[in-house]
Amino acid sequence: MTTPSSESPDMNAIAKAVFDGTQASVAGSLVERMEISVDEVSPDRIVGSMPVAGNTQPYGLLHGGASAVLAETLGSIGSAVHGAALGKLPVGIELSCTHHRAARSGRVRGIATPLSLGRTLATWQIEIKDDDDRLICTSRLTCMLRDAPPGT
Repeated sequence: MTTPSSESPDMNAIAKAVFDGTQASVAGSLVERMEISVDEVSPDRIVGSMPVAGNTQPYGLLHGGASAVLAETLGSIGSAVHGAALGKLPVGIELSCTHHRAARSGRVRGIATPLSLGRTLATWQIEIKDDDDRLICTSRLTCMLRDAPPGT
């Protein structure tokens, strides 16, 4: 995990806690089944990847739903980092994906960056690229930030 030096130490600590929590809760989840790795978590950038193999549709191409899962995973982690500083938990309310080209092999890498971070909503853009840095999918995720239950 990396964090930019321009961020406050508190946000860096929150990002690390969310990253650690994500790593600890992967067992048995869709993230594990799809072999998604979360490689970088900071308040302004989340990076992760997954293999194309095992995440394809019947024609051997990366499944569009797999791209959506990667996008929602990364954007949700970013929303969790932002929400934690406010005592809130994210709940995804909208996901849109534009599929630009097919991926047939290798890994795809997603980079999530915030478009808007507010007190009740967080919106992230996620670009997914192949091993040759070609754009596979552009997604936008909006999460509602709900009050965290006491003790969370």
